[in-house]
This record gives sequence, C-alpha cells and structure tokens, in this order.
Amino acid sequence: MSETDAVVVDETSDETDVTEAPSERKMTLHVEIESAGPCRKRIQVVVPEADVSYIRDQTLDEFAGKASVPGFRPGRVPRKLVEAKFGRELADELKQRMLVQSLEQLTVEHKLDPIDEPDMDVEAIEVPDEGDFEYAFEVEVRPDIDLPEFDSITLKREVREVSDEDVQKYLDRMLLEYGEKTTHDGAASPGDYLTVSIEFEQGGQTAREVSELSLRIQPTLRFSDAELAGFDTLMDGVSAGESREAEMTISKEASHIPMRGEKLKAVFNVAEVHRFHPAELGASLLDRIGVESEEKMRDEIRTILERQVTYRQRQSARQQLLELITASSEWELPEELVMKQVDNALHREILEMQQAGYTPPEIRARENELRQQSVSTTRTAMKEHFVLDRIATTEGIEVGEADIEMEIMMMAFQSGETPRRLRARLVKSGVIENLEAQIRERKAVDVALEKAAYDEVPMEEELVGDLDVEAVDDAVCNIMFARSSTPAVAGSAD
Repeated sequence: MSETDAVVVDETSDETDVTEAPSERKMTLHVEIESAGPCRKRIQVVVPEADVSYIRDQTLDEFAGKASVPGFRPGRVPRKLVEAKFGRELADELKQRMLVQSLEQLTVEHKLDPIDEPDMDVEAIEVPDEGDFEYAFEVEVRPDIDLPEFDSITLKREVREVSDEDVQKYLDRMLLEYGEKTTHDGAASPGDYLTVSIEFEQGGQTAREVSELSLRIQPTLRFSDAELAGFDTLMDGVSAGESREAEMTISKEASHIPMRGEKLKAVFNVAEVHRFHPAELGASLLDRIGVESEEKMRDEIRTILERQVTYRQRQSARQQLLELITASSEWELPEELVMKQVDNALHREILEMQQAGYTPPEIRARENELRQQSVSTTRTAMKEHFVLDRIATTEGIEVGEADIEMEIMMMAFQSGETPRRLRARLVKSGVIENLEAQIRERKAVDVALEKAAYDEVPMEEELVGDLDVEAVDDAVCNIMFARSSTPAVAGSAD
C-alpha cells in the first residue's frame, strides 16, 4: 500500500442472510485509507444502512428480551415502548457495537498493525436513524519493513578470552564497592571522595546552590543533563575549606528546554576530603555477598565477564545488522511517539546492562549519558524495536515463564537481591514487561545472527576498564529550577 495514494476498498457480503448471529455476520464496509504522516494512517469508514439496520434490530431484540417494564411480562414488552423508554441506552449500545465490530473487521481485512489506540472523538460520533453510518479516525501503525535474507549477510564478530587478570580487576572493583571511607586531613587525590556544595552561576548571578554532595574524584563528573570533563585535574590537590570552579554546558537534549546549550559556572566548595579503603576478601564479605568461597567467587566473576563478552558481541552484531536493515528504509517516526518512549527505552537499556553484570556506578554513568541524548537515542531504539519485532513475528518467537525466571536469577546474583524480591520490585515498577520484551528482541537478534556469516576480529576494548565517570543522580536544571537547596544524593556509594 502506498503511503501517498488513497486506497478505496468495497467488499460485499450476503445481506439477505439474517440467520447469522451479530458476531458472525460480516459487514459490507467501505474503507478509505491514506497516509497522515510518518507511521500514521487516516481512515474513513462507511457502514451501509442495511448493516446498521441489522445490528439495530439485533440490539433492540436483546433489550426487549431483558427489559423490565411494569404491566408487561419479561420478553413481552412492545419494541416501540422499549425504544421510547430506553432510547439513550439503545443508542449508546448500538454505537459501541457498530464501532467495535467495524474496527475489528477492518483491522483484520486491511492488515492494520496499530501501535496505539485510535485517535477518535467517540462522543461526537452518532449513529443516524436512517442512512449509512460514517466515521473517521487516525491511528499510528507499525512501519512496513523489508527483511533481508539473513544467511546472505556477513558481520564482524569481536572475540576475546576472559583472563585471570580480567577476573582480578573485576574483583578489585567489587572490593572497592564494599569498602569504607575515612576522613583525610591532607590534599585530595584522584579516587578520593569530597563532600562539597556547588554554586551554579549564570550571567554573574548565583542561580542555585546544592549542598552536602558526596563526589568521587574521577576524570568526568556527569549529571543527567550536563557533564564536566577533567574533574580529576580540577580537584587534584584540593583540601577542605578550598574552592575550585569550572564551566559547564547544559546538554542540547536537556528536559528543561530554555537551558539547552546554555553555559554555567560551577563553583565547588569543599567541606571534607575522604579516602576510600577497599574491603578485604574474607569470610564475612563472602557471607555478605552470599558466596561459599573465594574460588566460587572467582568462578562467578568469570561467568559474569563471559556474559559481558557475549553482550558486547551481540550488541556489535546487532548494531551492524540493524544498520544494514534500516539503511535502506525511508520510514520515519512521529515525534509524539518518540517522546512517549524515551523513558521506556532507557529502562530497557539499563535492564540489559544489569543482566550483563555491570555494576551500579557503571549503569548510572550510562543512564546519565543516555538522558543527555534521550530523544535521538530513543528514535534509533524505536526503529530497532520495530525491526526486531518484525523478525520475532516472522520467526514466531515467544517468551516463556522459564525465560523470565532465568533472567531474574542472573540479575539477582549481580544485585545481591533474592530472585523473589527482585521479581516483586520489577512487577511493582512495571519494568517486568520491559524484561519480557527485551528477551523477545534478544531472541530475534539471535535467530538472525545464527543465520549470518562472520569474520572474527580481536576485541580491542578492555573488559574491565578503569572507572572514569562519577555520576550524580540528578540534573543541573532540576537543582536550579525544580527544588530548593536541599542535600543531593551522589551517584557513588558512600
């Protein structure tokens, strides 16, 4: 079907056969479908008078059979009296039946694949006493996607063996996460923690101050709508009672539109310096984590890192595959639909990272990065979703309860929660549906990638790199405009 040309379809049925039940009788719909923008259709529906009369009679007969009117036995109330007494109820029921039946029929016959509910003013629609029943609406539909023959595709696959050194680096990071801070009287060094207040200045005026913020000195300080590169250099050597200042630029995709791209001066006033001491790998820590021995811990870490290798391979191959499919696609997505899905896409990315064994600080850093580029990132993610959904539908892919249970078990180990508690939290937050959709899409990727050919190349990026981002669980614009000066929560653990 062309996106620009209107399509008019006439379908006939046997109008004289009145022995069928209302749900079995096929309407003689006259349907006109035309493009109303990206992934959006405008649909005009005409239901002939004969079908309207048939359903009206069926509705009236049902009302007459159930109506209770003084002076008449049930089922013996004259139709005219029923029409007079229950006119409004009859009209509402008739309209509902006409809309439901005609919408179901045209969805099947014209292979519509709606994304959302139809955009129609139901209250303004009326079924006439005589003549045809007409109504129009717009609806967002899934784009038409042409899938390639996957066995004709060649992709690059990065390969790497998990080494003992990788396991040790991951373990060192875990020990750091479970460590504790002590007050340090001297100058700060990269890796130390600072208790600071930050004054944000714009145009020479202090816009807002946030106090009692705990920050670790890392190369990058990242808020959800701005970041400061060289934070480690800026704060190296600072002591309690001193101040440092730097310029920050608000992201061009910040949620506070007037501040997008604006430059601010951030003044960091240091109250305290803390030095962090890693935890010791002993019986108490192993018991706290829920692992029997150090050997078992290293085995679990190796499994996590192997999952991360698989995750990176899949993400790389997935990106290559989707780029090949979408490169030749000309369809675009409506902006309203993109904005609705910004948070949903973010939740799904975080879920994938949790399943792959990434730590909370790494996930928070990625979350803030995504929020700074939320609109463009979501648009890309939605295009990928529609492609993967088409693959899953074509291949008949389903997600069972066993698939969900396995994912929750792996996530629970990484987060330190019990599987039951994690599931309850996912259900309560509504994220469990994202988990099911993510598994289905991953299965779709796997089906496509199993059929593709590969050229293996070494994985160049380190599996366990140095943490270089300190993520703050807040936005600069929120601090400046959405609340008063109150303590904020830092991204890293205390």
